[in-house]
Amino acid sequence: MKITKVEATPINVPITVDVLGLNKNTNLSICLVRIETDDGLAGFGITGITEEEVITTIVNTVAAPALMGEDPIAIEKLWHKLYWILAPRGQTGYAAHAMAAIDIALWDIKGKVMNEPIWRLLGGARDKVPVYATFGYPFFDRDQLGEAAKLWVTNGFTGLKMTVGDGATRRKNERLVSEVIKEDIERVRTVREAIGNGIDLYVDGNCNLDPFHSVKLAQAIEQYNIAFFEEPITQNDVLQMADMRQRTSIPLACGQNEGLSFRFRDMMVAGAVDVVQPNVVITGGYTQCAKIGGMAEAFNVGLDNGGAWPHFNMHLHAGLANGGLIEMHYLAVECCKKIFDGLPEPDDGWLTLSDKPGLGFDINEDAVNELAAKPLSGGGGKQ
Repeated sequence: MKITKVEATPINVPITVDVLGLNKNTNLSICLVRIETDDGLAGFGITGITEEEVITTIVNTVAAPALMGEDPIAIEKLWHKLYWILAPRGQTGYAAHAMAAIDIALWDIKGKVMNEPIWRLLGGARDKVPVYATFGYPFFDRDQLGEAAKLWVTNGFTGLKMTVGDGATRRKNERLVSEVIKEDIERVRTVREAIGNGIDLYVDGNCNLDPFHSVKLAQAIEQYNIAFFEEPITQNDVLQMADMRQRTSIPLACGQNEGLSFRFRDMMVAGAVDVVQPNVVITGGYTQCAKIGGMAEAFNVGLDNGGAWPHFNMHLHAGLANGGLIEMHYLAVECCKKIFDGLPEPDDGWLTLSDKPGLGFDINEDAVNELAAKPLSGGGGKQ
């Protein structure tokens, strides 16, 4: 079996947040990668939280020619071939995103060849995974946030995540960071009072705070029993995270935007995290994330999904014995519903995986054709 086509397409998905009468219009963008073989099999993968047109160009003009004629089942070989082409000096960023989408597509093909779902090929530790919901976005005002939290609990979620920081460091010329975290404290208090003490509450700083304000915020919200504080410090600075971990009782988590495994090694060696969060659509795909999962097990550090795209990450956490929580990120879930068919739905706090081969769900071709920003041809592949 040989690879005959690799094609990336940038997709921009409009989303209407129809919650509590808000009716807010927003969008999410992804890069969809498809790989075809000479015996008619095809697999797909995605990446997100990046510039999808840049990834499209990287895949179609650099990665695709390097993959033509290769055996799609030799995933470890192909991962390292792409690494030395795209990131020969250990760069993270765009290269890791492109490798992630390609790696997912290769695993999808492998699953179809072997007639097994990816989660079973990764180890088959369990056929369902626990979920939490990311619901608390900056576009909710404080009162709406409390009502939204109660709505998600009513919908069966026993773990909720909300954002804090709201671009504070990036936008420090517009407003004082201290004012942002004062409001964050009140927003966290509002959510905890709305949902009571029986629901796990997570907060996510999205790398928007400096060390001083991260610690100040953490210490102020400790009283609200926070299950973990995700990406509290800009750049996921390892030494600053390790220092912060000694100054708060809240567990620290990060890793969703890290591209290569050495960053996770450094976090764990430094004692900077309680939970690592590699994301298969960003962190080099299943091939690398499974190795990061092994490191987490060796360090007795938790392993959860952060950074959304649960229907891809669920395979990693069902496959590995130390797999953890899956993030049902509201906006990303709504995005996926528009372009994929056959997605599983959570039930009573758990997501049950399909026995269908590969990813277990399919592309909605009509939706992709409608939403594609600019369909592009893969390097060297048939049209």
